[in-house]
Amino acid sequence: MNHLLCGLAANPALPAELVDRLLTLALKEAGTELETERDDADELLHDLAGRTDLRRDQVRALAAYARSTAVFLAYHGTLTAADVDPMSWPYAAVALIDEGRGHPEWPRLLAAHPDSQIRWKLASCPGLPPDAVDLLAADPDVEVVRELALWTDSPVTTRLALHPDPQVRLSVSANPSTPLEAVLALAEDPEVPLEWALSERPDLPQTLYARLVAEAHPGLRATYASNPGIGQELIRVLAADPEIQVRRAVAEHPHVPLDLLTELVVGDRAAWNPLPRIAAATPAELTELAGSRHAAVRMLVAQRRDLPPHLRDALAVDPAAAVARAVAPHPGLSEELLRAMVARHGVQVLAAVAANPDASGPLLEHLTQHRPGVRRVLKEVAKHSHATGPALLACLADRTSRPLAAAHPALPPEALVGLLADEDRRVAQEAAGNPSLPRAVMLDLMP
Repeated sequence: MNHLLCGLAANPALPAELVDRLLTLALKEAGTELETERDDADELLHDLAGRTDLRRDQVRALAAYARSTAVFLAYHGTLTAADVDPMSWPYAAVALIDEGRGHPEWPRLLAAHPDSQIRWKLASCPGLPPDAVDLLAADPDVEVVRELALWTDSPVTTRLALHPDPQVRLSVSANPSTPLEAVLALAEDPEVPLEWALSERPDLPQTLYARLVAEAHPGLRATYASNPGIGQELIRVLAADPEIQVRRAVAEHPHVPLDLLTELVVGDRAAWNPLPRIAAATPAELTELAGSRHAAVRMLVAQRRDLPPHLRDALAVDPAAAVARAVAPHPGLSEELLRAMVARHGVQVLAAVAANPDASGPLLEHLTQHRPGVRRVLKEVAKHSHATGPALLACLADRTSRPLAAAHPALPPEALVGLLADEDRRVAQEAAGNPSLPRAVMLDLMP
């Protein structure tokens, strides 16, 4: 029964009076001696904490229940500085500081907190005032200093680069806010292994990049290969690297020349994610790439979701199924083109067409009825905003799609109510959280 109550707790359509009843019930059970009831209450309170319609008194009651709940509410944007006493709820206060919503005096106060774990968490927060930074930089717990050295954007990194603990100096070297001069000085420090820290800095001299790459192992060379700071000469050197992971990293470099990118992609049968250089390509470059004789190159263009209509529609009728599949989820494609794609390529593009945000209800129904079928189609349809009742009923036949369909507000009410007794607790919980669940049924589920 608790899984149904958890579903109700997350249901955005749950009436306010039922939210009150669930909160009262959960807080009461949280104080019992039975471990199972406490566990159930903890789960229920967590789901209630995720709601966006809580009153201030409800928020404070949830925050007072447990530290983790208070921190969740702070990051969720529900708990405010006005609700928090920083000494009573220090973890929630740090979360609010981390989010930029704490009181200005809190960092200085918590930087002197007796619990080093609080100070450690505070040290990673952005934008701390200088007085708090100075306290943390002189903290007796070196772990606190290391955390500050890694995350602060304060000039204190220059001072911490001289810290006696080599782990603090290593953290300083990995901090992108550390001035280049300090990092270059650390590069000569025999106690600090800087290989990984330097490989991600985009502001090193090209001669130093070249030296470091020559000394690096394959995994490290791959990190350098995608570093936006390396120049064209080194990009071409790494593009000829014997290790495929390095060459693939070059393809992901934001400034890789297009001729080189074409060579890398054509020579590798990898399933490429959208590449930064393609995302930054000009309209003229996109047109040239879309006209490539290599389907692998045309597919890279097809992955963009902001193509000019003429280019998008041209790729939709591409003879290569891989290209059509890549462009199929692009917004703006007409139903005629989507249906033609299905007729031409069949099962190879069904799931991608189902993922198109403009796919109509009738088209989604058609996709669920396609034979042979594709399971991933049902998963895409089950979470599609245009899915119809008949399409969602078809999705219920698939185990992985069933929970998604149970949560869809277009699922017919009789099917939705029936799923409350589903043997899969996750399906039943999603049904209880469905905003289309009749109010009378919600009342019946309440203890």
